[in-house]
Amino acid sequence: MKIDIIPPPDPRATPPLRGLSPSWLAQAPHRMMFFVGAGNVLLAMLWWALWLLAMRWGGWTMPETSVYAGWLHALLMQYLVLPSFIFGFLLTVFPRWMGLPDLSRWHYVPVGLGLMGGQLAILLGTAGWQAGISVGLLLALGGWTSALLSLGRLLADEKGRTWHARSCFAGLLLGWLGLVMFIAFTLGAPANWAFASIKLGSIGLLLPVYMTVAHRMFPFFAGNVVPGYRAWRPLWWLGAMWALLMAHLGLELVHAYAWLWLADLPLLLLSALAVYRWWPRGRMPGILAVLFIGTAWLPVTFALYLVQSFTYLGSGEFVLGRAPMHALFIGFFGSLLVAMVTRVTQGHSGRPMVMPKVAWFAFAALQAVAVMRIVADIAPDAMAWQAAAAVGWLLALAPWVGRLGWIYLSPRADGRPG
Repeated sequence: MKIDIIPPPDPRATPPLRGLSPSWLAQAPHRMMFFVGAGNVLLAMLWWALWLLAMRWGGWTMPETSVYAGWLHALLMQYLVLPSFIFGFLLTVFPRWMGLPDLSRWHYVPVGLGLMGGQLAILLGTAGWQAGISVGLLLALGGWTSALLSLGRLLADEKGRTWHARSCFAGLLLGWLGLVMFIAFTLGAPANWAFASIKLGSIGLLLPVYMTVAHRMFPFFAGNVVPGYRAWRPLWWLGAMWALLMAHLGLELVHAYAWLWLADLPLLLLSALAVYRWWPRGRMPGILAVLFIGTAWLPVTFALYLVQSFTYLGSGEFVLGRAPMHALFIGFFGSLLVAMVTRVTQGHSGRPMVMPKVAWFAFAALQAVAVMRIVADIAPDAMAWQAAAAVGWLLALAPWVGRLGWIYLSPRADGRPG
C-alpha cells in the first residue's frame, strides 16, 4: 500500500489570504491607491461641505486654519484625492505600456501611505492641530516623490519611447512643482505662489494626465467592443493640446483673463474634434459610453472659459466666476473618475465588464452636481448652491465608494492573484 507523506507547512511561508483583510491592499497598485483615493474623496469633501454649511447657515463654528479654506479645498482635491487614483492607474500601466516587469509593493505602498497620511494630517490641521497642515504637506510630498522616482526609473529603463508615458510624467512633474510651491507658501512665500500652485494642479497636472490617458485608452477600449470602430489617436493632437494648455496656464498666471480666448478657442475646437472622432457610431455597452459622455464635458469647459474671456475683454466683468473650473473638475474629472475607476475595478477584480447600479447612480448624480455647481456662480445665493453641490457630491459617491472599499479588501471574484 502506498502512503503519501505530506510535509509539514513551512513556517516561513506566507499563508494565502482569504476573506476581507487589509492585507489585500498590498497585492496590487490599484488596490492600495484606489482604496486611499476612495477614502480621501469622501473625507476631503465632507470637511468642505461642513465648512460651506457653517458659512452659509451657521449652527456650528469651524476652527480657524492658517491657510484659507478654499485654497486647502483646492489643494486636497488636486494633489491628494485625484492623484491617488492617477498613481494607482499609472503605477499599474506604465510597466505594461513599456513591456517591463510589474512594480513591487515597495514601489507603491509608500505612495499610498504618504497620500493617505498627508490628507489625514491636513484634515486634523483643519480641526485644530496646529502642525497638521505642515506635517500633511510633507507626507504628501514624500508620497509624490516616491511615485515619481518609481515611474521615472521605468522611463529610464525603457528601450523605446512611449510618448503617452512621457506625457503623463511631464504632467506629474508639474504637479510635484505645484505641491512644492504650496509648501513654500505655507513657509512664508507670497500668496501668488499658492495661486500658481492651484493653477498648476488643474491645468498643468490633472488636465494633461487625463487627456493623455483618454487619448491612449478610450479609442482602444472602443475598438475592442464596437465592430468596425476606427481608432483615432494622432500624436499631433496630443502635442497641440499640450502647447495650448501651457498657453492657457501662462495667461492665467499673469491674470490675462481677457486674452484666454486665444488659447481656449482652439482648445474648444480640438476637444470637440476628439469627442467627435472618438465617439463610437454603433451600439456600445454602458461602461464604454460613460467614458465618452464624461469626455464631452471638456469642450463644455472651454466653451464656458471662452464666454468668460470674451465678456471680460468687452466689459471687464468676471461673469462666470469659477463655473468653468467646476465644469472641468466635477463634469470632466469627476465623471471620468467614476467611469475609469469602475472599469479598472471590474476588470482587475475578476468581475463582468459592466456598470454596476451604484456606479450608474454615482455617474448620473455627478452630472446633476456639476450643473448645480456651475449655476452656483450665477445664482443669487451662491453659497447655498455651493453647499448643496458639496452635499450632492457626498450622496452621489458614498455608495460607490463603499462598494469599492469592499472589493479592494476582498480576493478577486475569479480566484486569480492580484
